[in-house]
Amino acid sequence: MLEDLNTAGMVRNRWLARSISDAGWAELARMVGYKQQWAGGQVMIADRWFASSKTCSVCGAVAASLLLSQRAFVCAVCGFEADRDLNAAANLAVWGEQHDAQIRDP
Repeated sequence: MLEDLNTAGMVRNRWLARSISDAGWAELARMVGYKQQWAGGQVMIADRWFASSKTCSVCGAVAASLLLSQRAFVCAVCGFEADRDLNAAANLAVWGEQHDAQIRDP
C-alpha cells in the first residue's frame, strides 16, 4: 500500500524541502512496485485526497484541519488520541482492505 503524495507541493515548504528531496520517494515506489510484481503481489495506491491523517481510525470522523506541526491526532468526536502517523497508517490499512476485492485478480 502506497499513498500518492503531492511531493511537488511539499517541496515548497522551505523547512522540509531538503529532507523530502533526499528521501527518494519515487525510487522507493518503483522498487516496491517491481518487487511486489516479482513476488506475485500487487501495489495499491491510495488517492492523494484520501484524508488518512485527518480521519479518526476509531470512529471515522474527519477533522476540519490538521497542521503539520501537530504530531498527535486527537479526535474531537470520540476523544481518541494517537500519533498522527500511526493513525494515518491504521486508516490506510483499512482503506487497503476495503479496496482489495476490487483490485485482486480472480
